[in-house]
Amino acid sequence: MSEVIKNRYDFVFLFDVKDGNPNGDPDQANLPRADAENQEGIITDVCIKRKVRNYVIVKHDLKEPYDIFIRQENILGKDIADIKIEEEAKKEKRDVIKERQQKLCEKYFDIRAFGAVLAVGDKPSGTLRGPVQFTFARSIDRIYQAEHSITRCAVTTEKEAKAQENREHASTFGRKSTVPYALYRMHGFISAADAPKTGFSEDDLTLLWEALINAFEHDRAAARGEMNPRKLIVFKHESHLGNARSGELFDRVSIKKKSENDVPRRWSDYNVTIEKDKLPQGIELEEKL
Repeated sequence: MSEVIKNRYDFVFLFDVKDGNPNGDPDQANLPRADAENQEGIITDVCIKRKVRNYVIVKHDLKEPYDIFIRQENILGKDIADIKIEEEAKKEKRDVIKERQQKLCEKYFDIRAFGAVLAVGDKPSGTLRGPVQFTFARSIDRIYQAEHSITRCAVTTEKEAKAQENREHASTFGRKSTVPYALYRMHGFISAADAPKTGFSEDDLTLLWEALINAFEHDRAAARGEMNPRKLIVFKHESHLGNARSGELFDRVSIKKKSENDVPRRWSDYNVTIEKDKLPQGIELEEKL
């Protein structure tokens, strides 16, 4: 593993969806998530973290030090309890919880990046705040939550099969929800002050950028339609504490429709402007995509 990061980062991630449901809301019959007040589309930070985790799984096949802690069918309490603490540490009365946390960080990429709640199972080990944090992604414009009727010609029971033979049951009906088109904007923060707590390294940072850019390529599903990354704009701070406020940097990225009279239906319907001149001292801007 490379050395722990020494610089703070803030970033803007733009991605879009076409004819898909990027993040269904279980409280609203799985309709695409939306702000109840202004109908802007929402995608949770957890959803994007899931895609990052899945990319790392595909690339590294759950091999250390890029194993993934939060994944389907994983028994978290067992994973924590399985971490071996040397008898010498117990005899010396060293902080066993801290040592267990360190070993978990060494094994799992997502704990190093996002932190984790480890207070579960027979050997609860507290919590760790990770250096990488995402906001909810929010659409630039209002979204339309489209609903479509779909049919299935196959049947699931003999009763349905007989009804189909007698033309009493032609097919099974279902529903599918989509967003016709939306451009989403997400902000991210990477803390060099928190990185030493988990050991988040320069190699981990490189993998994070790679995962954000490529995550949708390995997350294709009929329900999600077309999802594509469009821009990844990174502000690197010279100082580990930061050289400018994140909000000040994010304001340098503006997105506007080319025509206020048209309903956006493609990436080319927007203009993205990045104010690169007169950056605050100690700030370096890089477009990863």
